[in-house]
Amino acid sequence: MDETDRRIVNALQDGFPVCEHAFAQAAAGLGLAKEDLIQRIARMLEAGELTRFGPMYNADRMGGAFTLCAMAVPADDFERVAAIVNAYPEVAHNYEREHSLNMWFVLAAAKPGRIAEVVRDIERRAGWTVLQFPKLDEYFVELKFAL
Repeated sequence: MDETDRRIVNALQDGFPVCEHAFAQAAAGLGLAKEDLIQRIARMLEAGELTRFGPMYNADRMGGAFTLCAMAVPADDFERVAAIVNAYPEVAHNYEREHSLNMWFVLAAAKPGRIAEVVRDIERRAGWTVLQFPKLDEYFVELKFAL
């Protein structure tokens, strides 16, 4: 990641224009050509420097649902189970943790009933229990990474 990539990441964490020519407007604010911005974002995604580029939606306010999930997966089965979990479009994040519950992920669905369907399907395919931790209270913690 070079200095221009760092400027892109730092700037776009504060928001992305919502307009007809959003990439052109974002690029102009960074002193770049639209095509350069698009290529740099694509390269950072492909290289794994960025894991995601897109809006954050509040699924429950839009009539959907989300929940935090955790699983205890033996180390020798972790990669297989991670591939199963990550194949679902409803999975927003999936992280390995050093804990007995070593796989944590977020499920977000357009309809609340879809959460239970995905959980049952993951359990059936993976062979391990999925624990759910639904939101009880909401707090806003703005997380930004200064690169």
